[in-house]
Amino acid sequence: MLEALKEEVCEGNMALPRHGLVIWTGGNLSARDPQTGLVVIKPSGVLYDHMTPDDMVVVDLDGKVVEGDHGPSSDTASHLYVYRHRDDVRSVIHTHSTFATAWAATGQPIPCCLTAVADEFGGPVPCGGYANIGTEEIGEQIMAHIGDSPAILLKQHGVFTIGATIEKAVKAAVMVEDVARTITYAKIVGRIEDLPPEAIAANHDRYMNRYGTAAASTGVKR
Repeated sequence: MLEALKEEVCEGNMALPRHGLVIWTGGNLSARDPQTGLVVIKPSGVLYDHMTPDDMVVVDLDGKVVEGDHGPSSDTASHLYVYRHRDDVRSVIHTHSTFATAWAATGQPIPCCLTAVADEFGGPVPCGGYANIGTEEIGEQIMAHIGDSPAILLKQHGVFTIGATIEKAVKAAVMVEDVARTITYAKIVGRIEDLPPEAIAANHDRYMNRYGTAAASTGVKR
């Protein structure tokens, strides 16, 4: 069942340790099949080095295990809550990446003080409240606070990202850690300053609509 999606979900999960976003068995990635509505998610407590596509677990949106020899991730309830409330989301990721989670530990959003933050996130990376692991409370916090951002911090917990594809959700997870690291070091160097709203909007529009085209930079003609 959903063999191709299992391979994609396994490869997406394997990308997390490659990018330094998770250690040991922490973190998880899932994806939803748009035809059946079923979700493929990382198994609970399995080392990344040992995972194969056959280890992935298939669940329905109510949390019933449809296929799999392992138990699904302890964050399954939060992933499913997001899928039930955001039809545009096809992949959800959870990590404890070091620098972004340091911001989560303090309950602070990551400020939009860099063009890179404006580009990818369109504003500060929000931080939701504390929620109990293994429950829908995390999903509720994500939906209450994520807005239009592809990433959110959960207070005293970690990072969740969403995307219309696995690749986009992974990209958001990589980028949120990158900007969190840079801004953490910037605060050591000196005072940081938020970008003005018009600069945030302009950078986000360019990145979302013109990046990768000839219109990405002014003064360029074909």
